[in-house]
Formats: sequence, structure tokens, C-alpha cells
Amino acid sequence: MAKQPMLKFVQIDRDMPEKRAATARKEDFDEIYAEFAAAKAEEQASRCSQCGVPYCQSHCPLHNNIPDWLRLTATGRLEEAYQTSQATNTFPEICGRICPQDRLCEGNCVIEQSGHGTVTIGAVEKYITDTAWDKGWVQPVQPVSERSESVGIIGAGPGGLAAADMLRRAGVQVTVYDRYDRAGGLLTYGIPGFKLEKDVVMRRNELLAQGGVTFELNCNVGEDISFEDLRAKHDAIIIATGVYKSRDLQMPGSGAKGIVKAIDFLTASNKKSFGDAVEAFDSGKLNAEGKRVVVIGGGDTAMDCVRTSIRQGATSVKCLYRRDRANMPGSQREVQNAEEEGVVFEWLSAPKGFTGAKGKVTGVMVQKMRLGQPDASGRQAPEVIEGADYVEDADLVIKALGFEPEDLPTLWGQPELPVTRWGTVKAAFQTGETELDGVYAVGDIVRGASLVVWAIKDGRDCADAIIERFNSKAAVAAE
Repeated sequence: MAKQPMLKFVQIDRDMPEKRAATARKEDFDEIYAEFAAAKAEEQASRCSQCGVPYCQSHCPLHNNIPDWLRLTATGRLEEAYQTSQATNTFPEICGRICPQDRLCEGNCVIEQSGHGTVTIGAVEKYITDTAWDKGWVQPVQPVSERSESVGIIGAGPGGLAAADMLRRAGVQVTVYDRYDRAGGLLTYGIPGFKLEKDVVMRRNELLAQGGVTFELNCNVGEDISFEDLRAKHDAIIIATGVYKSRDLQMPGSGAKGIVKAIDFLTASNKKSFGDAVEAFDSGKLNAEGKRVVVIGGGDTAMDCVRTSIRQGATSVKCLYRRDRANMPGSQREVQNAEEEGVVFEWLSAPKGFTGAKGKVTGVMVQKMRLGQPDASGRQAPEVIEGADYVEDADLVIKALGFEPEDLPTLWGQPELPVTRWGTVKAAFQTGETELDGVYAVGDIVRGASLVVWAIKDGRDCADAIIERFNSKAAVAAE
């Protein structure tokens, strides 16, 4: 009788790849988790129960066929595991690193619900694709035949790049336009290297270029090329700009030097990691070295800022969040990593202003909060505790309050571009089609600030819709 390769969750405990010690990892920007060895990856994959209704798959935005590639990994069929994984996910090695698995696939694992500890899906996903790269199984797109239609994609983040990949597989001509000097969007300049090393993103960019995607970088739509010109040049346009406008705080002292936006701080740090000359970093403006740092916010961007500050050599790093630990939006795993590295969290704390001297910030005026009745979203609303204010000393204050859409109709001179009252582009569910003929939109510019995995799904779905549109037009023309 053949040996059962799966359902070993009773005999084998959950195990993550080894995490580097905090004392060592806070000295550099390298990823903090080691790679699974083959035997360990097979062992952990074998814990999957192969349940009849795979909640891991249904709670993944891409509906990745997780049970199948876990079974293939457990039985040593890694190349098939990679092919199964990449069939539904354009960037599995990126999702394996940065997806909040605790809220998606792993958080809904059946054996987790039964008290045995979830399968380490993200770590296995990362292992499968990293192995595929090492073995040469990841190859550039080679369309069976080329098509005459072209698509212009504005924005080289995960949504735009996922659409580009799918369109090229169908032979469509694709040009991606981006304002930055490197493709990748927040994957390149927003997420720090200790969560996503930059060579992982750069090799994907290079693979897309080898597969025939044309990149027009340092290109600002509305300045270097008009939106009308892009529409005239291409058969379809995809808006995939993301949301880059930082939410702000308007309160006493907010104009002082030393109060900066999270996106500026993280971009400067990531550019520095590429070896670029970054004047704002070298001058100390966007550099935490030797400073008392206070980060305001409780999302994953705030976690990126506090952990980056530690690595830059801050003398102290504190994070202010107006709710408690259980109600913060960021990953609990990231909070734990930050605490291990020396970050201090001040829960139930909100800023009410800033102190300063000679035009430079010296502290954050903090008001203590309590959680009251639930608000419209169902979360308990923070309430001020009167008389409990204090000042948190700071030389650098980083505002990580989330992102909003830029005013695209004004920036691009396109008043007819349909947007919601929040400024996001109005687009059809699944297809991404807007009211402008041949214009589509995907990712955060439609959803608001969201997850990379949702942007990938939107990009892939939109590409399918555009290909269907082209095929329908070709069929009509042939009649």
C-alpha cells in the first residue's frame, strides 16, 4: 500500500523558515526569513489536509490552487508545483513574501481552525518560485503569434505589470508608462528590502522586457505625453497608477521641519539601497540616523517606516496608534517583528499637534484615547481621555496615515474621466472598463489603497476583458 504523503498535520507541527536574530537583521535591509530547504518544504506542505472545500483557495483573491501545489511540493514534483502556482498568479514569489497570509489563505486554513496550526502556505509559495528561478524554469513570454493591437498601461506597479504579462501572452503589443526611473511601483520604491529584496522585483521587470513589454520610464502622463495622445496611439488604455497622495494632518505646528511623509521617507531609503544619489537622504532630511523617531499610523506602511528607521540607526523609534493592538490594520506579524527589533508601540495614542523650536519639530503633542462605541464600520471608535495629554520628544516625525488618489482628471486635463466622490476611477467590476471607450482602470486607483494581490487579480481580469474585446472586434471585421 502506497504511503500517504499528505494529512500529516497531526504528527508534524507548523514550522516557519528560520528568522534571523533581531540583533543581526536590524543592521541591514536583507530579508529576515531564511529559505526553506527542500526536505523542510516537503514536510510542511505534507501537513495540508487536502480538504474538500479549500478555504485557503476561496479566501485568496487570485483563487490560487493551493492544495494542488502543496501536494506536488510534498511529493517532490516542484516544477509541476511551480507551473500550477504561476497559472493563476503573475508574481507568486512576491506574494509569498508580502501577502498578509494570516488574514487570507493561512488565516482560513481548516487545520488552523482545528487547533493544529496553519500550513505555512506563503513560505512554501516563496520556496517553489525561488527554486523555479534557480532551476531556470521561469522563462520569458513567447506568444504563439503576434497581434496588431496595442495597449498602453499607465503605471508599472503590480496591477499594470500583471496586465502587461497576460496581454503579452496573447501576443498583444504592450507599452508601460511610469513616472519613476524603475518599474515596479510600490514594490520597488515603497516596500523595504527586508520584506522584499529589490533583485526579486528587478528580475521580474527584466523578464517582462525580454518577453516583449516596452517600458517608457521617467514619463509623466500629462506632462511628457498627454492622455489624448496615448489614447490615439493605442487601441486600449489601462490606468494603473495606484494611489500616491498621502493623507495629511493639519494641526498646530504641522509645518515644522522634520515632519515628513511616509512615501517620501521610504522612497529615499529604497533609492539609497539601489546606490542612487539621494540628496534629501544625505542631508539628513529623510534619514533617521541618530534621531528620536515618532511614526504616526498603524498600517503596514507605518510598520515599514518604524523598521526602516531602526535600520538607519535611529536612537529611538516609537509608533503612535489611536486604537489598541487588536484593532490595528497592519499585520500582527509585522508588529511582532518590529517589537523584536526595538520599536516601542504607544497604543491608544493620537497626535493633537507638534512642538518645535527655530522652525524644527521637537515633539508630538499626544492625547490618550479609550475605545468607545462601534462606529459605522463596526470598529470601536477612539475617544479622547481628558487631562491625559503629554509630549513625545521627536527629531523626526513620519506621517503614515494612508494614501488617497491623485486628481487624475485635473492632472491629465480629462474632466470626462469618471471618478467617485473619493477620487478613485469609476470602473466596472471584474473587467475594469470605464465609461470612456477603450479606457480601463485597475488596482488601487479603483479600489483605494489595498493589497498587492488584489491589484494582480484586477490586472489579470482586465487583460482578459481587453483580449475578449479585441477578439470580438476581429470577428466582426472578418464577417
